[in-house]
Amino acid sequence: MIRSTEGQHHNKANQGAFQSIEKGREANVSCACHWTVNVAASAGHAKLYADVYSVAPSGIFVPADSPVRTPSDLAGVPISVGFQSGSHYSTIQALEQYMAPGEINLTFEDGMLFHRMELLLEGKSPAAALFNGPYYLAEQLGFRKVIDTSFMIAAMIKGEVDPEDVRRYFRALRSAQRDIDLRPERYTHYYKNEFPDRFHAVMDTRRWGPGERIVFETYSREVFEQSFEWIAKHEIFANGAMGSGEYDQSTISFAAK
Repeated sequence: MIRSTEGQHHNKANQGAFQSIEKGREANVSCACHWTVNVAASAGHAKLYADVYSVAPSGIFVPADSPVRTPSDLAGVPISVGFQSGSHYSTIQALEQYMAPGEINLTFEDGMLFHRMELLLEGKSPAAALFNGPYYLAEQLGFRKVIDTSFMIAAMIKGEVDPEDVRRYFRALRSAQRDIDLRPERYTHYYKNEFPDRFHAVMDTRRWGPGERIVFETYSREVFEQSFEWIAKHEIFANGAMGSGEYDQSTISFAAK
C-alpha cells in the first residue's frame, strides 16, 4: 500500500484526471494518462482510442539545496503528485524499484501540475513530480532531478463522432509531430501559451526539449491488460471501481481497414 500524508490511500476529496472524466468532459476527443483512460474506458465513461498514444517526459524534482540526492533518499519524503493522474502512477512505477511501497509518500492536495510546480519553486514542497513544460522550467532554474520517469498518454472518444474527422485530426498531429522532430527550436516558444503569465519572464524556452511525443502505434490488447493488472495490483482505485477490464468493450479503432 502506498501511503499518503493524509493517512489514507484513497482520499475522496482529491480531484484528478479520472474525476474529470467521470464528471463528463465536453470534448468528444480528449486525453489523459493511459492508466486513467484505461480504467475510465473500462468503467464505461469513454472509449480508449487504440490507434495512437503519446509519451511524456517526466521526473521527480527537489530544490537544489535538498538533502535528497538519490531515489532511495526519497523514502518517506512527501512527493506532490496529481491524484489518479499520470504523475501518481509514474512516481510509484519509478520508486518501487528503490523502496518498499509503504515508504513511497505521496501527497495529493497540491495535485494540479502548475500549482505543484509553483509550490516547488517557492520552496513550499520538498519534492514534486513534473512533466513537459514544468519539467523543463524546474530543470532550467536549477532544481535537481532525482529520477526520470515517463508516462504514456491515451486519447479517448466520448459520444458520437465522425470517424473521418478523427482520422483527419490525427493526420494533422502526425504532420505536426514530424515538423517538431525536424526543427524543435522553431516551436518551443509555444510553451508560453500554456504557462500563466507570471512565469514568462523566467522562461528560456530555447533551452527546452520537445516534450510529449505522439506515437502512431496501436494501444494493443496486451498493453491494455498488463496496465489494468498493474493498476489493480497497486490498489490505486477502490475495490470494484475499475470496471470490466474488457479490451473489446473499452476501446475503439478508426484505423483504415
